[in-house]
Amino acid sequence: MKKFLYRVFCGFFLGLSIFAPGFSGSVIAIIMGIYEDLVRIVSNPFKRLKQNILFCLPLGIGAAVSGVVFVLGFQYLFAHHEKATCLLFVGLISGNLHEVFTRAKTCGFRGRYLIGAGAAFAAALAFGLLSGGVGAAAAVQGVTSGLPLLALSGLTGGVVAPVPGMSVSMVLILFGVYGQMLFAANTLLHLDFTYLIPFGLFGLCALVGLVLVSKGIKLVFEKFPGFANAMVLGFMLGSLISILVQSLRMQDANFNWWIGGIMLAAGVGISVLFVVMGKKMEKA
Repeated sequence: MKKFLYRVFCGFFLGLSIFAPGFSGSVIAIIMGIYEDLVRIVSNPFKRLKQNILFCLPLGIGAAVSGVVFVLGFQYLFAHHEKATCLLFVGLISGNLHEVFTRAKTCGFRGRYLIGAGAAFAAALAFGLLSGGVGAAAAVQGVTSGLPLLALSGLTGGVVAPVPGMSVSMVLILFGVYGQMLFAANTLLHLDFTYLIPFGLFGLCALVGLVLVSKGIKLVFEKFPGFANAMVLGFMLGSLISILVQSLRMQDANFNWWIGGIMLAAGVGISVLFVVMGKKMEKA
């Protein structure tokens, strides 16, 4: 029962990372110690099907809850307290850097891995800074993009989803569909199925992209664990700095450093809690 509840908790933050701009779901999975399990399952979902279902069911429940919470709650926070909310995500990532660094050393770090780590850092940093903020994107009140663009953006989002440090929502912002999908999700929560087809097409293409790339990532982690974890660290650092830079640049009239500091500390605390709980679950 403890593992089930823990995975529901993990699923909540995994789902949140899908919606929250600048935040990587794969980084969350790494923090929680379930990244490699998820990549294995997605790359071959029908192998040990029953175990995979039992593993993913609580994650799905938590993700569904977080989707409702984000659409109804975090959309408001990003619209009215964007800077403080971004600092929460800065804390979530920074609280786990030491754990990822330790894992990279344990897997056998080599000097040549710095090339991959540097490239990953630069990619995540550039990707994050190019995506811009979420305030204007979240204010969209309709779905105006055609089905081909929604399919392409979904496929691309699925491809980047398992890459540590890369944010699905950032991809959607770059494609100009983030606010549209958020609006579509909001209408579905209110049992309005006007945008069910475009939303469903987007989700299906995202799933296809996720499956296509997961096998390659699984192979890299199995064959080159030291190099893979070095790149994870680079992706995380790039993602962290890009979110921090964006948050410091934001002009948020509602922001004050007390709230920002509390959100930052809360993020670090949650991240450390994930690490501790993840280790306990592994021993259980």
